[in-house]
Amino acid sequence: MAKTRAQKEEVVAKVEKLLKDAASSVFVHFRGIDVAQETNVRKGFRADNLGYTVVKKSLIRRALDTLGHDHAGTPLEGEVAIAYNMTETNDPTMVARRVHAYSKELGADKFMILGGLFEGKIMNSVGMQEIATIPPLPVLQAMFAQVINSPRSRFAVVLSQVAETKN
Repeated sequence: MAKTRAQKEEVVAKVEKLLKDAASSVFVHFRGIDVAQETNVRKGFRADNLGYTVVKKSLIRRALDTLGHDHAGTPLEGEVAIAYNMTETNDPTMVARRVHAYSKELGADKFMILGGLFEGKIMNSVGMQEIATIPPLPVLQAMFAQVINSPRSRFAVVLSQVAETKN
C-alpha cells in the first residue's frame, strides 16, 4: 500500500531527527541478505545500543536537503538502510566500525558502506571506510599512554645498563 503525503512527511521528520541527533550515521547498501542474516545484524546493532532502519532513498534525500547537506557525492543506490548511534557515546566511530565488521562478515557485495554523516558533515564511502578503521576510544587512549610512557621506560633501561657497566 502506498504511503500518503502526510505519512511520508512524518517519516522524513523522523529521519531528520535521527540524522541531526546521532553522533554519526552510516548509509548502508544491502542486497541478497536472507532473513536470518538480517535478524542477526539487527540483534547485533541493538546489543551495541545502535539503531538500524530501512528508509526509502527519496525520503533520505529529502531529510538531507532539509538539514542543508549536499548529498551529491554520496550516491544512494540499491536498497539503503541507516545505521546510527541511539545513545550519546564517547565513541562516534562505533557505528561505522560495526557496519564495517558486518561488511567483512557478510561480504562487501551484500553489505557495504555508501557514506554517512560524521560530526554533522556528510562523508562519502571512502571517508566513512577510513572512519570505520579507527580503533575504539579505549585502544586509542592506551596507545597514547604508551607513547607518553615510552621515553621514560627507555631512559630507565639506559640508566640500568649504565649502572650494570659501572659495577
